Amino acid sequence: MSDRTHNVLTTGRSVFRVDNVLYLHNSGDMEKPAVLAALAALSQESRLDIFRLLVQAGEEGMPAGKIGEHLGLPSATLAFHLKELKIAGLITFVREGRSLIYSAVYPAMNALLGYLTENCCQGNPAVCGVVAPVKTPKREAVS
Repeated sequence: MSDRTHNVLTTGRSVFRVDNVLYLHNSGDMEKPAVLAALAALSQESRLDIFRLLVQAGEEGMPAGKIGEHLGLPSATLAFHLKELKIAGLITFVREGRSLIYSAVYPAMNALLGYLTENCCQGNPAVCGVVAPVKTPKREAVS
């Protein structure tokens, strides 16, 4: 685990894999406007590539320059796409010296997946390979 502090959403889902079945643990519901913002952000090819790269990078994240190098994006274009993903709540960043280190916000990703699969397969999500989210009470944000 990194010693860096990440800003994360207060609503999210934990993901567990048991016997190759995806389990989503719901610790809060994602609201429709947040879902729409996330889907809109991911509907652009470069942003989807950036997000997938950051998910692969793990919680340590990746410096902006390396993202640009890996995907062949000019810095101005990269900055625009990173801003859009940040506004949608899908990524965050920390400053380390002169570098900005970006990382995926996993609770947001899991909340989006949970929202999309919450009522799948006519109430029988196991048919789809997804076990229904387990609802837990919402927690208040700690200041």
